[in-house]
Amino acid sequence: MSSVLDTAYIPPRDREEVIRHAVWESVVAVDIDHRPAAEDISVRTGLGTVGPLRICSARATAVTIRRTERLARKDEEPAVFLGLQVTGSSLVAQNGRECVLRPGEFAVYESIAPYTLLFDEGVDHHFLRFPRAALALPDRLLRDTTTVTLGSDNPVARLAFTYFSQLAVSDELHQGVHADAVVEPSVELLRAVLTSQHGRSSLAKGPLEATLGLRVTQYIREHLADPDLSAARIAAAQGISVRHLYAVLSRSGISLGDWIRTRRLAECRRELAGPNGRLRTVAAIGRSWGFADATHFSKVFKQAYGISPRAWRDENHPRSSA
Repeated sequence: MSSVLDTAYIPPRDREEVIRHAVWESVVAVDIDHRPAAEDISVRTGLGTVGPLRICSARATAVTIRRTERLARKDEEPAVFLGLQVTGSSLVAQNGRECVLRPGEFAVYESIAPYTLLFDEGVDHHFLRFPRAALALPDRLLRDTTTVTLGSDNPVARLAFTYFSQLAVSDELHQGVHADAVVEPSVELLRAVLTSQHGRSSLAKGPLEATLGLRVTQYIREHLADPDLSAARIAAAQGISVRHLYAVLSRSGISLGDWIRTRRLAECRRELAGPNGRLRTVAAIGRSWGFADATHFSKVFKQAYGISPRAWRDENHPRSSA
């Protein structure tokens, strides 16, 4: 795991806030209701990434986790979560259904709808977050397979539990060429579990074209900072022609250049206002998000936000008069 959080080294008064911040930043925004008093809260989590997949392995005292409707509405990058039960038991509730998980079992649930996770006996769990677009599955299939106990009567699910449990704890698989090598098989294995559970494996193929627009925009988000991001590169990554790419985006009402520029500007705006906004020059921040020309960057930033990037940074980081 790339980072570990252990409350044994955190003052009791700070534990709830530190845990909440770590989960929100690394996994997803949720409300966390710890059962014990602050001094008795015990949490140890390992946080990591494998390409676009995010992983959290946790052992903790009893807790209830809620993804509220308000938080779900704010989701800009829909995700599907895979929760694997290591020891003990837990309950997952979403879309008016609930399921109980015991060792060797898992369930999936979506970030775009409210859910509740109950860990009355404490937490011993692996959480894996997949970009929803990467799975390229129909909405109905996902709804029908959320909050369903998987692993006991489905041989593909039993295989997947072993695979994903190993993926969650293996540092060797979280970096370099090894991480690159397991992303696609991981996505395909989860697709195989959900389609086989649904009883319609053929459904896994049809949605690939229907969800192409989602996968394209997901790819762009992941490569916004790359200076050589282009229509040709995006199309090649999806195995389609540039003409097909523009047709797909047009159906979604997206102008490629405007869409990329808007999101790059938003990242520059966030970084300029962030705690490290003065550690680099305005031009360097612009270059890091694909704006090679400082004058052009300043011009389009002001057109978008009505203020220059330098003035925006100064508003958020006023210089000391001392």
